[in-house]
Amino acid sequence: MFNQNKVLAIIPARGGSKRLPNKNLMMLVDKPLISWTIEAALLSQYIDRVIVSTDSYDIKQISESYGADVPFIRPPELAADDSSSSEVILHVLQKLDVQYDVVVMLQPTSPMRSFMHIDESLETMLNNQADGIVSVTPCEHSPLWAGTLSSDGSLTDFLDVNANRRSQELPNFYRLNGAIFCYKVENLILNNGINYKNNIFPYFMDRYSSVDIDTKDDFDYAEYLLLKG
Repeated sequence: MFNQNKVLAIIPARGGSKRLPNKNLMMLVDKPLISWTIEAALLSQYIDRVIVSTDSYDIKQISESYGADVPFIRPPELAADDSSSSEVILHVLQKLDVQYDVVVMLQPTSPMRSFMHIDESLETMLNNQADGIVSVTPCEHSPLWAGTLSSDGSLTDFLDVNANRRSQELPNFYRLNGAIFCYKVENLILNNGINYKNNIFPYFMDRYSSVDIDTKDDFDYAEYLLLKG
């Protein structure tokens, strides 16, 4: 319970992963990748229930062994490569008998995100009277220093003239890190899913906590950081 609001955590974890097969069950240090997120959610002082949405019976079994609820198996049409997070969240909300006021989506590919980050993001939501909170981290490199190649493969017009400045003179840019998404349920339903426009505020996280596992290199890097302490 958070400020008289019932809070539901949803961890989306489909079985099919193209770049890193079965990554949600890969052993990260001494336990499955998904367990890091389940344990963080269960340690939150504000979350009332933790649900894993999955199409995999293996993920269901492991998730339940770590204390998460898996009340149903996600249908195949919501476990495709082009299935959106919004569809998954709305599906869970529609299947439940109990109504919740706030949804916290926690992707299992962010094992460095702790329960403190989750609680602080919800507190940020309250302090800003926001309809949603999305976690971000500073960009490693300014996007102003990025561009596309011309048709002949050269760097003609590669950079905007405004980018030809020292890094200290460039504005601060942030990127989504995929770790935490907090939304009022009424806002989700009104907008038919996640949006970044209407009264949505950032929750800032450092680069260490923002590691997002998409490839084997990402996985190895996360394991290195965890073992290093």
